[in-house]
Amino acid sequence: MLYKDIHIGQFIKERVNDMEITIDRICNFLNKDEEFVENIYSSKSIDTDLLLRCCKLLEYDFFRLYSSHLILYSPPSAIDKSTKTKTSNIPYFRKNIYTQEIKNFIISRILSGEMTHNEIIKEYSIPKSTLHRWLQKNNNNG
Repeated sequence: MLYKDIHIGQFIKERVNDMEITIDRICNFLNKDEEFVENIYSSKSIDTDLLLRCCKLLEYDFFRLYSSHLILYSPPSAIDKSTKTKTSNIPYFRKNIYTQEIKNFIISRILSGEMTHNEIIKEYSIPKSTLHRWLQKNNNNG
């Protein structure tokens, strides 16, 4: 899974095919015509309300693709986190919550020889102890 370049329409189409959902059902659920649905499939990005409806219909969290991208590819914050004040009313999410997909992606890059431990730590800002814990669990399970 490559999280760097997300073409959401392709992921939606693949999920539709996997679930064998008819175009009629999709059109009825979205209250749109077939041309609109085909445009979704060819779109690199779509409106978040529409994406949320697709998540519900297809029983899949497509937003997680974007969260995974943020975890892997966003640069470290230039702001000292200890000096941040919580004056905002929007929810704050910790960046260091890794999904199993992210862990598998990172471990596969190491096991394939594509990246070294140090390259992973530097590129993705994953703590050394966290990476070693993932690798140890992988060795115990594999």
